[in-house]
Amino acid sequence: MLVSATEMLKKARDGHYAVGQFNINNLEWTKAILLTAQELNSPVILGVSEGAGKYMTGFKTVAAMVNAMVDSLGITVPVALHLDHGSYEGAKACIEAGFSSIMFDGSHYAIEENVAKTTELVELAHSKGISLEAEVGSIGGEEDGVVGAGEIADPAECAKISGLGIDFLAAGIGNIHGKYPENWKGLDFDALDKIHGATNNIPLVLHGGTGIPAGMIKKAISLGVSKINVNTECQLSFAAATREYVEAGKDLQGKGFDPRKLLAPGFEAIKATVKEKMELFGSVNKA
Repeated sequence: MLVSATEMLKKARDGHYAVGQFNINNLEWTKAILLTAQELNSPVILGVSEGAGKYMTGFKTVAAMVNAMVDSLGITVPVALHLDHGSYEGAKACIEAGFSSIMFDGSHYAIEENVAKTTELVELAHSKGISLEAEVGSIGGEEDGVVGAGEIADPAECAKISGLGIDFLAAGIGNIHGKYPENWKGLDFDALDKIHGATNNIPLVLHGGTGIPAGMIKKAISLGVSKINVNTECQLSFAAATREYVEAGKDLQGKGFDPRKLLAPGFEAIKATVKEKMELFGSVNKA
């Protein structure tokens, strides 16, 4: 049974920890993340970008797979299925498909249009018990063709958007998607503090969680961040483990070419990465 992310993030905010959103790309990803959450007794958010949704043949397929997997694996910890960086049309399609949480990324619109579209989607999502995340100030780097420079969100705009009844807010504080460049300046904690002060204690979301040093993550959590998104790190650990298996020639031994064997090391690597993040974020035993 999927749940909205509202309750788990309010608990995280009040308990000073963060819930991880781990993006899924296929069955292996989904299974690895769900099993790790269950083993660690941690709430979890499964993120799906529009590109990954398309790759998995559509949002209905994703919702059906996740629902069935939660059931067949006997997962009892809270699980939210969340659209990541959704367009206006994508958000509506995911509400229709049975997602339990939606992110509408209106950060590239003028603030008035972001407000209008967010207002409409809040009403639609809430009428079906679905949580809604909005964004102010685009997150840097590239995700599914969306490129941002890592803007620092304006606290006044954050206040305006958070006042629309959204459930949690992604605000740019110098964080970026993908690998961080050598000359990255780090997170802007003054901006985070101002945004937290302006948004009435709404749970805040940190995108681009891969490669942010542990100390910065902990400081961000202390300043109101309750949800942290991780995607690239799982992809890198999966790729490294798969490469190692192939380079060691294991795919040529016996039935080593069987995809279940070929993908097993990568699957375990995702589990290890998710475990490490859940421990860092403080969500272990918070289900």
